[in-house]
Amino acid sequence: MQLYIVRHAWAGEYGDPRYPDDRLRPLTREGKERFAEMVRKLAKRGFAPRFIATSPLVRCRQTADIIAAGVRGKPVVEELPALAPGSDLAALLAWSAAQSADAELAWVGHMPDVAELTAAMIGDRRALIRFAKGAVAALDAPSPLRAGSAELQWLATAKLLGC
Repeated sequence: MQLYIVRHAWAGEYGDPRYPDDRLRPLTREGKERFAEMVRKLAKRGFAPRFIATSPLVRCRQTADIIAAGVRGKPVVEELPALAPGSDLAALLAWSAAQSADAELAWVGHMPDVAELTAAMIGDRRALIRFAKGAVAALDAPSPLRAGSAELQWLATAKLLGC
């Protein structure tokens, strides 16, 4: 099974007075364009999640929608409170188990949660994994997913991909 863990793309500045409720802070125009370019490049290399779970915060939902629009197969996007800041790994594993056993999945969330989720999935909760904005990690894991069972295959950033 392939699991992608994604940090949301570039959003407006934290504390922007236009968004007193930080949950509503959106991606910037440049952030949307840059992340769409990343998705195009990754899709050419096989990036194609069928099911996408996303934090319900606007910037994550927008990131998930860019993924869904840029890969083949019209993936399903579902908002999960388990991906809001302070992610719930047990709930994410339960959601993942409810999807098709051989499906490629994506979790779209926030820092530091995406780094901590990745570390937990590869079996080293102390691992320091740097997720730049818009970064995508690919993990190979048996089905059903369980903490400590995955192998990190790659971690792509905009800078690495020339975006």
